[in-house]
Amino acid sequence: MIVIELIIVLAAIFLGARLGGIGIGYAGGLGVLVLALIGVKPGHIPFDVISIIMAVIAAISAMQIAGGLDYLVNQTEKLLRKNPKYITILAPIVTYFLTIFAGTGNISLATLPVIAEVAKEQGIKPCRPLSTAVVSAQIAITASPISAAVVYMSSVLEGHGVSYIHLLAVVIPSTLMAVLIMSFLVSKLFNSKLSDDPVYRKRLEEGLIELRGDKQMEIKPRAKASVLMFLLGVVCVVIYAIINSPSLGLVATPLMNTTNAILIIMLSVATLTTVFCGVETESILSSSTFKAGMSACICILGVAWLGDTFVSANIDWIKETAGSVIQSHPWLLAVIFFFASALLYSQAATAKALMPMALALNVSPLTAVASFAAVSGLFILPTYPTLVAAVQMDDTGTTRIGKFVFNHPFFIPGTIGVVLSVCFGFLLGSFIL
Repeated sequence: MIVIELIIVLAAIFLGARLGGIGIGYAGGLGVLVLALIGVKPGHIPFDVISIIMAVIAAISAMQIAGGLDYLVNQTEKLLRKNPKYITILAPIVTYFLTIFAGTGNISLATLPVIAEVAKEQGIKPCRPLSTAVVSAQIAITASPISAAVVYMSSVLEGHGVSYIHLLAVVIPSTLMAVLIMSFLVSKLFNSKLSDDPVYRKRLEEGLIELRGDKQMEIKPRAKASVLMFLLGVVCVVIYAIINSPSLGLVATPLMNTTNAILIIMLSVATLTTVFCGVETESILSSSTFKAGMSACICILGVAWLGDTFVSANIDWIKETAGSVIQSHPWLLAVIFFFASALLYSQAATAKALMPMALALNVSPLTAVASFAAVSGLFILPTYPTLVAAVQMDDTGTTRIGKFVFNHPFFIPGTIGVVLSVCFGFLLGSFIL
């Protein structure tokens, strides 16, 4: 039966990958249905993770309509154009902090055209900064104070002696150091000269390459205010989590958990942005950020529910077969997270589906925290929205998918970044936890 159930799960994920986008969420629900028909009890629906994404996306979408994203992109362009030669290193730093700030990697989509254009103007293969930028945003999800993945991890690790603050103290510096080193290695070890690329030369001869130049973006009057309000909301979430952390003991009985605090604060930020920045609510529903965020919710609903259903039904077997192996080789947990995330299509969904299994195997808190960054393997299959967008935005043709699917420019930088994040996680965690 376990083999049959596993085949059903993999078939659903494969179907979802073929459908693309929101289709993976649909296919996840179909997989749960088929498992239920053969007698498997459906697992838990990740409503907490979904609700966090919905609230954060609601606030970001309001900020986008108010002009906040345009303001951030404008500031990003100024930074990159001041230091164009170092774009392969600066671009991932920008997307890293934008994702940390927003709690979603979708915010990096707005910066990709700027990154591609500046690289092209400097004669640098756009695939270098685009690949490091996309990967950086994916890794940053595991370090953002308001991402669904981090909040979920904090909630399950509180009972194992790891507070929200301890978790951030490990994941933020470990992922940041990994991104910096990964970007430096890519800029130094790989050929970045655009004129050396045969596809680019062919497209240039055919007149398919266009240089747009430095375009002035019109910024709305209250764009900066919307960004400041969102930033204030993020700060409030962190402050609330610190005050109510059991490890500090400042509050005996917290009024609410961190998840509820994020929901309240983000919806309040969205309301204040809508009121004070003159945002039309109908425009929010049609914004690109809102559409992408709601699509992510459906994807997580399907695949996380499917994963939890399979794991919950077979947890005893998993303990018997994998428990001793994971205990003796902790790094294998990171490997499992890494490849599972490529199939589950989401850092939060992967953590939600597999972390309970890991903790049931009695892995140490250090192993759980250090391996957490490995749920960022969404770049393995070239189907993730930010990755696809990067390919489409590079008209030079350097950011392309190879014949063997896995040979694309995101794979090596992403693998380096994840491996370094896990290594630094073990190193820092041994001192902090």
